[in-house]
This record gives sequence, C-alpha cells and structure tokens, in this order.
Amino acid sequence: MADYEALIQVLHNHDAFKGKISRDEPLAPKTTFKVGGNADLFIAPENYYSFQIAIESLLKFQIPFFILGGGSNIVMNDEGVKGAVISTQAFNDAEIFPAGDCPKEFGKIELDKNQVLVTCFSGTPMASLVNFCTDKNFSGLEQFAGLPGTVGGAVYMNARCFEKSISDILFSVSYMDYSEGKVTLKKDRYNPSDWAYKKSPYQNNKTFITTATFILIRKKESEKPLIQNECKKYINERVSKGHFKYPSAGSVFKNNHAFGKPSGQIIDEAGLKGYQIGGAKIADFHGNFIINFNKASSKDIEQLVNHTIETVQKKFGFVLEPEIIFSDKLL
Repeated sequence: MADYEALIQVLHNHDAFKGKISRDEPLAPKTTFKVGGNADLFIAPENYYSFQIAIESLLKFQIPFFILGGGSNIVMNDEGVKGAVISTQAFNDAEIFPAGDCPKEFGKIELDKNQVLVTCFSGTPMASLVNFCTDKNFSGLEQFAGLPGTVGGAVYMNARCFEKSISDILFSVSYMDYSEGKVTLKKDRYNPSDWAYKKSPYQNNKTFITTATFILIRKKESEKPLIQNECKKYINERVSKGHFKYPSAGSVFKNNHAFGKPSGQIIDEAGLKGYQIGGAKIADFHGNFIINFNKASSKDIEQLVNHTIETVQKKFGFVLEPEIIFSDKLL
C-alpha cells in the first residue's frame, strides 16, 4: 500500500522543495474534457529542482505517477488516479535564449541575423508563449494561437495545427529521464529522424520534458500587426469551427494520409456525426470531435471512441488511431 503521508513528510521537510501538495485532488477541472475523479496524491512543483525531488521521492516510495500538463488531450478515469499526479501548472515562464548558452555537445550554433531562440518551461500555456512571442515581434507560432494546453504537452504530442507541427520550429528539448530508477538530466537538439506526424521521442517512455527551445523569426516592430492578425485569424477559425462550444479534447483521432481523407470526413461518411453514448457525443459540427455535452463519464467517452473505431473499420476497412490519452493507460 502506498505510503502517501510518509512521502508528503519527505517533501515538506526538504529544504529545496517548493510547490503544492494535496490529497484527493479533483482532476476533472484540470482537463478540457471536464471528466474524471480525484488523484490520491497531487503535486505541483514550482521549479526545476522541485520536480526532480518529487520524481525521485515517488520512485523511492514506489508510488506510480504520471505528469499532467494542460489536460487538453487526456481523459481522466471516473475512479480517479490510484497513485500520484505531478502537475506542471506552476512551472511556466518564457525567455529569449542566447545561442551561446547551448550545450557544447550541440556544436557551433550559427543563426541567421533574423533568427532568435526562445525557451520556455513545459508548464507554460501555449497561449502565453504565443503572446510572449507576439509582444516581441517573433514569428513562427501563429498557427498555434488558440491551441489549449501547455508547451510540454504540445512537444510531447508533436502538436499539429493548420499544416504546421511543433517540430517544424523546434530547436532543442531538455528533459528528465527516470527510466532507470533515478533522475538523469538530458538535452536533445532537434533531430528530424526522431519526429513524425504527431509523434515525438518522448512518448511511451519514462521521460519528463522540462524545457523546449524554439527557433523563430525576429520581425520589425512595424510588422507586429501582421503577426497579431495572423494569430487572430487562427483563433477565429477555431471558434468558427466550434472548438470551444463544449468541453472536449479537440481532435480525437489522428489523420492517416494513407486513408486519402481526414479522419473527421471518414467518420462523417460513416454516419456517426451526432452519435452519442451517455453524455458523450460525436459533434454535429465536426466528425473528429467528441464533446462532453451532458455530464459525460470517461466510460462514455471510451465506449464512443471504441464504437467509432469499430464502425469505421467495418464500413471502410480503416483502423482509426486515437490521439487522446486515457489516464489509466499512463500508470
């Protein structure tokens, strides 16, 4: 049986740990789907070292855990999390990153005169990063304006918006590797061979993205309105498509170009728009959206996902691949 109280005492008594610790923390409000139960233990470290202390302590006490960002791509289990959730909510900030501060193993870094590196902590909301860059006249993130969730989540999923992937502007990633029972700090320079459509090298392994550095274009002050207008364009398109009408996790299934059509179109042609199970429904306005329209449970959502996969496979022979994550698969 997990000894939560002993772990809590260890963290409270640690001189360097800073952050929030709570028991039976409600998780539904921390996700865009607004479903799920409570976490046995909830930890929200405030800085880099506090994350390391928390992870090392959880490993020592053999308490299962997963790391939660903005909760925009996850379905929390109705029964909650029988373990710990480490939140990045208090771990956010963005700043210009001098190329001279790159690790020596990256080699000599030469940027064009109009290029700039911006680094941010993984808990930084994407909206905050976009606003930071817009204020500084940095271009490159406009397509991600209005994207819910955090930078860490976007990098982890290699988020793709309006034909642009996060990896298209990624320079490097810092992370904690806890695969061997201890925390090791590592840094990777972006390598195209490690990334693919909605795939990153940090999925399905025991790593925690701490910071991400992006390579962007520095524009003139007179060009700021152009950047602002581009951001507004993409936000307005999300609004017009109904992205924010109901609690949801955005696109449920990845697009597979071998199918020849977007997943939303295939689901629509399968006659599934508007189909509902319990309080979950395939949106009338977008075939690739499942919405929480009437106090849905995680079970409702999971059953609807499975029904959609089975129906599409029977009708067209295509096997849809979900991109949303169910929390019980993370522990």
